[in-house]
Amino acid sequence: MSKPDSKQLRVVAIGGGTGLSTLLRGLKRYVAAPGTKQLSPENCSNIPCLIRELSAIVTVTDDGGSSGRLREDLNMLPPGDVRNCMVALSEDEHLLSRLFQHRFASGDLQGHSFGNLFLAALTGITGDFAQAVQTSSQILATRGRIYPSTTAYATLAAQMDDGSLVYGETNITASKRSIVELMLEPSDAGPLPESLEAIANADLITLGPGSLYTSLITNLLVRGIPEALAASKATRVYICNLMTQANESLGLTASQHIEKILDHAGAQIFDYALVNVAPLRKETIVQYAREGQEPIEADLERIRALGVEPITGNFAHEGEVLRHSYDHVAETVLQLALNQ
Repeated sequence: MSKPDSKQLRVVAIGGGTGLSTLLRGLKRYVAAPGTKQLSPENCSNIPCLIRELSAIVTVTDDGGSSGRLREDLNMLPPGDVRNCMVALSEDEHLLSRLFQHRFASGDLQGHSFGNLFLAALTGITGDFAQAVQTSSQILATRGRIYPSTTAYATLAAQMDDGSLVYGETNITASKRSIVELMLEPSDAGPLPESLEAIANADLITLGPGSLYTSLITNLLVRGIPEALAASKATRVYICNLMTQANESLGLTASQHIEKILDHAGAQIFDYALVNVAPLRKETIVQYAREGQEPIEADLERIRALGVEPITGNFAHEGEVLRHSYDHVAETVLQLALNQ
């Protein structure tokens, strides 16, 4: 960071899947340790405590795998994406986080993760999924608060390019048709008041990275969230994916991702878009091409024409799987907010 930590930010990160949990790992380093009364560099891993409050708003429409089974069996919200965010923000990402991520390999519990079952048990005890999330977060000593985007038992529906309607996240992502419009049922599913308050008070709001429809747009279908984002005075940043994604965004450029999001939001909710322009290794491109995926085209002038200023750089980390470099992304978006 080139600027001293004289300003401390309220940050809200919105999304789901591995994209949001990856970003939270980068942002976490700038938050004081839980229980710390005085913000200081000593409590922030030798970097400035730039974040005074970190909130994550997480999609809860998954109906596949362990989350889907618990959703159907117990009539509860799917815990998987929330669990991943709790682990990402946990103070100790070793024993406790390994416990929460542990997945049973056999028997009646095969496929379930311990963290999902723990959240299910706490939901049963408290009768409130959001309260179960906060209690679990205290146990994991998370450096931030996690809110489900809605506490309504909501289902995704998608109108496809052939006019058909497909219900359920798993069926939508498995469809070979292109999504024209995503909808939430019930359509009046509302957010937690704490989520709207976090957005209203934020200095920095991020959306992404993540699956265009099922991790990002689904949050914007919750009543009140797009309006809150449009009214926010925060620095609002879209973090663009690195690759197109099968069944969600094949063939879409960076600007077309933004267009789809703005169409569903019904308002301008971005000031900036973080876009990777660094070339990827040939091996990475070949690996993802097997699934029909390719690097997202950075059509910067078209992004500007949408009223969004692109921030370019090398934001990719090429390991066994391609991910964003969460440290670099976190530093870049924080710097944007500090410079406002």
